[in-house]
Amino acid sequence: MNKKWKWIAGLVFVGILLGGALALSSMWVMHKTSDTAFCLSCHTMQAPYEEYQGSAHFMNQKGIRAECHDCHIPQSGMDYLITKIRASKDIYHEFVTGKIDTPEKFEQHRLEMAQTVWDQMKANDSATCRSCHQFDAMDLQKQSADAQKMHALGIKEKQTCIDCHKGIAHFPPEITIDSKAHDALLEHARQTPADAKEVYPVAPAPLGNLGNVYPATKLNVVGKSGDAREVEITGSQMQGAEQVIYLAAGQRLVLATLTDEGKKAVKATSDWEKDPYGNVWRNVSLRAPLAEPALSKPDEIWNYAKTLDQAYCSGCHAPISSEHYTVNAWPSVAKGMGARTDISAEDLDILTRWFQYHAKDIATRE
Repeated sequence: MNKKWKWIAGLVFVGILLGGALALSSMWVMHKTSDTAFCLSCHTMQAPYEEYQGSAHFMNQKGIRAECHDCHIPQSGMDYLITKIRASKDIYHEFVTGKIDTPEKFEQHRLEMAQTVWDQMKANDSATCRSCHQFDAMDLQKQSADAQKMHALGIKEKQTCIDCHKGIAHFPPEITIDSKAHDALLEHARQTPADAKEVYPVAPAPLGNLGNVYPATKLNVVGKSGDAREVEITGSQMQGAEQVIYLAAGQRLVLATLTDEGKKAVKATSDWEKDPYGNVWRNVSLRAPLAEPALSKPDEIWNYAKTLDQAYCSGCHAPISSEHYTVNAWPSVAKGMGARTDISAEDLDILTRWFQYHAKDIATRE
């Protein structure tokens, strides 16, 4: 071999050595910058780490621990590389901009950071979750009734883990509703034309001394009673619970509750009839004064309810269609979920009514 080819062979050999060394060192750096100790070297990660320590991913009866990289770094080549490149911005903000270098700043950006992670996990079909959890490996019969129901729904609708499982290792961001939204609802109700043929209350309202009517109940305007509208409410009464007017026989959506005077003022529009469950119902109507403001259409109430759903429900799990439950099932479902949030009783009532009015077993009343 002449001198020229020896030089070429030598350069190729050195190149291979350098390339191998570079590849190995890159792999080592990638590995070291993926472990939990490296994550905690940034002081802004102390609070998330403490949150994680209180989760089942840190300590559980099985003794299995998911470290930072198990949840945040996909194992497949391209997703892995993209995630590592994206993570460089975290180092930049930690040491250059100080974007989240105080607890106050961290909380200010918590929603933004959480949404970024949720979007990434949604895009890769929750790849890191699925490295441990698989639908086809689940024994649904050994899960709680709620878990069975939600996992069956997830399989049917082809949902991915992050659609529902948010805020399980770190505190979810607090999403609040500006009180101005509800104030605007009331203001629009005050502007309802005096000649409106039907109205829908936006809050519980007295019906003179006859009782109270509840949000989104359809009221037909039949005249004037002093400064108030004279309205008529139609629905159903159940024998033994005559103090309540429901949407219809067997459908326990409360339209109004009545005083003793209100029960006397009710007009029966049908005979008592027994339903398949042995309850006895009749159709009724009631005329009463309504002095409180009300909207001429329920659309704005439902738009507000959808905002509540987005803020208090969809931040933790995928949106659940109102048609997933019956009108009678929704109150207990909404109450149970609402207890896990700081939603007010008034807003929970509006949200529950949105679900009930659009439940799978009744026609939409819009």
